[in-house]
Amino acid sequence: MLPVIDLAELDIPAGRERLREITHHVGFFYLDGHGVDRALLDRVFTVAREFFALTDDAKQSIAMLNSPHFRGYNRVGGELTNGETDWREQIDIGPERQPIPGAAGYLRLQGPNQWPADLPDLEKTIEALDAALADVGMRLLRHWAASLDADPAIFDDAFAHAPATLIKVVRYPERPSADHTGEQGVGAHKDSGVLTMLLLEPGSSGLQVETEDGDWIDAPARAGSFVVNIGELLEVATGGYLRATRHRVLTPAGAPERLSVPYFLNPALDATVPTITLPPHLAERARGIEDDPSNPLYNTYGENAWKSRTRAHPDVYARWYPGEAEPE
Repeated sequence: MLPVIDLAELDIPAGRERLREITHHVGFFYLDGHGVDRALLDRVFTVAREFFALTDDAKQSIAMLNSPHFRGYNRVGGELTNGETDWREQIDIGPERQPIPGAAGYLRLQGPNQWPADLPDLEKTIEALDAALADVGMRLLRHWAASLDADPAIFDDAFAHAPATLIKVVRYPERPSADHTGEQGVGAHKDSGVLTMLLLEPGSSGLQVETEDGDWIDAPARAGSFVVNIGELLEVATGGYLRATRHRVLTPAGAPERLSVPYFLNPALDATVPTITLPPHLAERARGIEDDPSNPLYNTYGENAWKSRTRAHPDVYARWYPGEAEPE
């Protein structure tokens, strides 16, 4: 089982040290005591079910393929991880902003969302969730910085202007017992941002986390908790002392339907995440940034995000950016 951390325990040095060591070795934990209103979290699942109950035509009217900013709905099988098809449908939602005139490269990720006309509560609910989780996420970042003997506010500037949060509302459909095409709900991957807070439907399972030994452990839903994990940018910022952990979702034959809502706390697209100078006793234990030619890591969030989004949605990339190099 993943470790459990209560947000209140991070107000003391011993609690912050425990946070640091858990995310040095595991990279994942359950977060209790976060203070997010239970009624809000229940409303998120209610509106998620209402969204996925819409007609196919209503959902396809806001298909991600319509958005050069990689926002909107993807049908089951509409996203790839490691080049393989994921067994889920979802809507991707970012900050509600106007496109940047003349933008190139990753700055093209900024733009408006697509919202279903028949479900106005979705936008209001996601806005409330975004505000609540942004506060929790920034508190966690300050605790991480303090645990590494850095200024607790070292990351604040990167989030001060136009943070590029991403929220996914995800449904994993039931996989029939007779379906033996595979069990990939989402393939093994690391998250490209700073940190992720995952809201799992009560009683659900399927999420697995890779250990330091290369084994996989289950991370089922835990009542009242978020699952929290660090992303690639915290690995870069700490010279690998904190390392982003691979994780996956399995939906084997006979798996029931489940919902999840991951919240990706990210800085501005053009923000360069500061590198923390570790004290000697921590620096000697830093593993360095993982050298994987197939998955280069960048300290500018937009570069990391562009890599991730174009690989996951090559159809969107091909439609809106024809003539550019294929995603690597």
